[in-house]
Amino acid sequence: MTALAMFPLGSVLFPHMPLSLRIFEERYIVMLSRVLQDEPSDFGVVLIERGQEVGGGEKRFSVGTMARIVQLEAAEGFIGLVAEGQGRITIEEWLDEDPHPSATVSELPDLEWDDSLLPLRERAEQLVRRTLSRASEFSDLSWSPDVELSDDPVAHVWQLAAIAPLGPLDQIRLLRSATMSELLEGIMEHTLGVELTLASSWMEDGADDGDFPEP
Repeated sequence: MTALAMFPLGSVLFPHMPLSLRIFEERYIVMLSRVLQDEPSDFGVVLIERGQEVGGGEKRFSVGTMARIVQLEAAEGFIGLVAEGQGRITIEEWLDEDPHPSATVSELPDLEWDDSLLPLRERAEQLVRRTLSRASEFSDLSWSPDVELSDDPVAHVWQLAAIAPLGPLDQIRLLRSATMSELLEGIMEHTLGVELTLASSWMEDGADDGDFPEP
């Protein structure tokens, strides 16, 4: 276990994914100055369960991700920060929040890849990319259906989880996965739910260009 500076957010950070932040609250400026004293410069990210990002007092989930700072940029009124998700952490105890949130955390085991999972990963990826393509017809998305993923198999699956068009509650369920197969099956289950919702919305709205494509 180790004490770690924490940054509660309204979104989930997955391992092997980038995180862009604008730091303007005094407590996080203080946090940043302390984190940068160490090399590598790491802090924890957890999803806010209830409350707001600004001002404190929010309730947070107990599983999160270690973030490592890779880029900083000073701007007028804020500090721009880019970090990269590392391993997963579980919160053992929240500590005194003066001057910034911090907690005692334990690292969760890395998920292990097995080549026998490749067919499952391929099916999950086809589903995610297809659902992204369909979802893009309804709203602007953070990720393109054609986004390239890592050649590393473990990073590839975590990135697949991150680009799937899911809400934060589904994402936190994926982050808690105990095995790689559980993560892949979770990606498929939750993404399929989104795809079915999209199909239902399409049918309610009607279509002018033919039938909704078959899965």
